[in-house]
Amino acid sequence: MASDWSKFSAATQMVHGGTLRSQFGETSEAMYLTQGFVYDSAEAAEARFKGEEDGFIYSRYANPTNEMFEQRMCLLEGAEAARSTASGMAAVASALLCQVRAGDHVVAARALFGSCRWIVETLMPQYGVETTLIDGTDPTAWEQAVRKNTKVLFFESPTNPTLEVVDIQHVVGVARSVGAKVVIDNVFATPIYQKPMELGVDIVVYSTTKHIDGQGRCLGGVVLASEEWIDENLHDYYRHTGPAMSPFNAWVMLKGLETLPLRVKSQTATASKAADFLAERSEVKRVIYPGRPDHPQANVIPKQMKGGSTLVCLELKGGKKEAFAFSNALKVVKISNNLGDAKSLITHPATTTHKNLTPEARAELGISDGTLRLSIGLEDEADLLNDLDAALSATR
Repeated sequence: MASDWSKFSAATQMVHGGTLRSQFGETSEAMYLTQGFVYDSAEAAEARFKGEEDGFIYSRYANPTNEMFEQRMCLLEGAEAARSTASGMAAVASALLCQVRAGDHVVAARALFGSCRWIVETLMPQYGVETTLIDGTDPTAWEQAVRKNTKVLFFESPTNPTLEVVDIQHVVGVARSVGAKVVIDNVFATPIYQKPMELGVDIVVYSTTKHIDGQGRCLGGVVLASEEWIDENLHDYYRHTGPAMSPFNAWVMLKGLETLPLRVKSQTATASKAADFLAERSEVKRVIYPGRPDHPQANVIPKQMKGGSTLVCLELKGGKKEAFAFSNALKVVKISNNLGDAKSLITHPATTTHKNLTPEARAELGISDGTLRLSIGLEDEADLLNDLDAALSATR
């Protein structure tokens, strides 16, 4: 299925790629809400379980709707194989845990979403996996952290919430020097603006809850990699631990993919304008946006990103009090810890997504009490800028 649409552009692939049609010839993809499947005979069941006959066995292993979603994601990402999961964190946990064992070593950038950091910093050591957190933006830190037993290098780029950018090709080179695999969380860049596998990354994970659904409906995740890696590492873990995505959610994700390029490009155009607008305001201490020349890693961004994407990080001068006043004064933008939605959303990381970190750890990541993460939606650009303007004025 992937090869049939591989020569087309992403916009066309997201409408047609991976589609399976039943005997009824439906236009929209069918939703196969079934737990199991029946066989023509006991011999056929035996052959399917042995892998001698193609076909579905149980929706925890695979499902036609999920397979359509996975095939479409493979087209978008340029991957050989994928497994859909019940949430973004299920994707991250599966991608990391399926390939390590006691005595192995993992290096991760310290700028991670709170739950991702918990897996690296807390969960893995409980099972004898050694971990090291580093400044992912420092190329020498990766070189100094790896060991002979390093199996995985893991990071986000851009990071949550301060939008740091990690030099992907450099990390890949470090991993190759010790025979380790590279896992990247590509949620913030989206597959529209960053293609990690083209830069040598082995495994890409997404929370499809974000831009891929894009309309605040369903949880989901996906792991993409080579067919060999999935067969040797993820296949049995996935089959026996059960992080599978619901077929209903897979169908919702398929619908989301149809409009993903249009939504993300529109949101990015508005995000760029919002970042420039906020940077000129006296109430704002700093703005971080991957499309601006004052971004801390502006020299790295053109090597790996085709656009700044939909998130803006800002820091208000008045700390938590001003950040709360600003957030509460917004009318169009809503307060929520989600992102990538059709609705513009804002969150205060220090008291929500990163509240479990110590104040020292937050400071190390550049998260102050005045830091806010703004996810730009599909509202009219003028309405959004007017809303930001009025809310900033209300904080004076």
